[in-house]
Amino acid sequence: MPQHSPEYRTRRFFNWFPLGLTYALLYMGRYNLTVSQTALGDLMPKADFGEIFSVGAWVYALSFLVNGPLTDKLGGKRGMLIGTLGACVSNLLMGLYLGHVLAMPDPKQANLKLVFTLLYGLNMYFQSYGAGAIVKVNAHWFHVRERGVFSGIFGAMISAGLFLAFDVNERVLRYVQAGGVSGPEATRWVFLVPALLLAVFFLIEIFMLKDTPSQAGFADFDTHDASSGEGEAQPAVLEVLRKVLTHPVILTIALVQFCTGVVRNGVMHWFKIFAKEHILAGQAGGWTFTNDNWGLMLMVAGITGGMFAGIVSDKFFQSRRAPAAGFLYGTAFVASLLMIPFLQNGWALGLLVFVMSICVIGTHGMLSGTATMDFGGRKGAATAVGIIDGFVYLGAGAQSLALGILTTRNWYYWPAFMAPFALIGFLLLLRIWDAKPMAQKKPIPIETEEDI
Repeated sequence: MPQHSPEYRTRRFFNWFPLGLTYALLYMGRYNLTVSQTALGDLMPKADFGEIFSVGAWVYALSFLVNGPLTDKLGGKRGMLIGTLGACVSNLLMGLYLGHVLAMPDPKQANLKLVFTLLYGLNMYFQSYGAGAIVKVNAHWFHVRERGVFSGIFGAMISAGLFLAFDVNERVLRYVQAGGVSGPEATRWVFLVPALLLAVFFLIEIFMLKDTPSQAGFADFDTHDASSGEGEAQPAVLEVLRKVLTHPVILTIALVQFCTGVVRNGVMHWFKIFAKEHILAGQAGGWTFTNDNWGLMLMVAGITGGMFAGIVSDKFFQSRRAPAAGFLYGTAFVASLLMIPFLQNGWALGLLVFVMSICVIGTHGMLSGTATMDFGGRKGAATAVGIIDGFVYLGAGAQSLALGILTTRNWYYWPAFMAPFALIGFLLLLRIWDAKPMAQKKPIPIETEEDI
């Protein structure tokens, strides 16, 4: 592992920290839909929310087939700038359209579901540039033995985004309501504020973000990932895509991440909606506490899970990612089963979903943020994260559509739906328990089974 100078570490910080904040703001402009659902009430019932988010998640997932290889070709900086600007404009359009609808004599006459499906789908298309771009950039700046710790950083950035998405958006909503604006009418600011902040960070990243150390005046170095020993020329898009799609470890991680999409988003979105229903029914206690601090709880859970997974992976498992992720998945399975008998206890359920959030956000940061750099390499990092994060959102879309229907019938279907996916994720991780990247001494198409 190279010994970096203090100057290099300082410049690397000013590269990844604004980049991470930009990614967090993308989350603020992605999961604001959940906050809007609880505020809009009958204008966006649970089934409609489930369908809108499901379509957006699938757009996000399928866009990676184009945006992942494109980001590898264009570079992480351009990918992040495209994604940030596009998400900014999409959120602006959603806020303006919502303001238009709520100014109508009868807002229910507007086809809110259709228009929001289209605009949220557009938002998620541009959002899909973010993960590939952040991993593409950092693959050049971090050695493979530093990346476990980086996964903790990546998880912390995601977690900060969840805090912004749920708690800060909720506080924006309450602030506007305190000024005398009704709940539904105030909801447009849940979209307009993220749009403004994304515009600010778009300008910051134009000047601050650099794709490689050499662009910032430092020497590039061998990161000892799957691209090691292949030279610096970027291969053709189809070649990168072929390598990633035929890599057995990446494909297994993709299937694990499908399960992550089901469990992570199943907890993240539906607990808040469930708690809100209890509060509207006149119940307080644990329901009020967890609802009011849901974003903060997710942020603490994500930082805890991300740092745990990253440090354990690097320090105890020689940069193998599956053992740390497997422990977290096993814990998530047990917690999902315990949700069933404690479903109507606000405090107990809040604790269980907090534990599950530690597990699934930590796993997500480890596999999407670190394993993609390891096995995709510097040249295929964005394509690898595209495939893997795409599967996350295929899972997110499936759970959103299913739980929108199931929770309308009976909330006990909620944990029962998530538990099998937690178990499947754990079993899949057993298959790649010893996998870690092998540096190449000469160009070869792909690692063989013996390399895994």
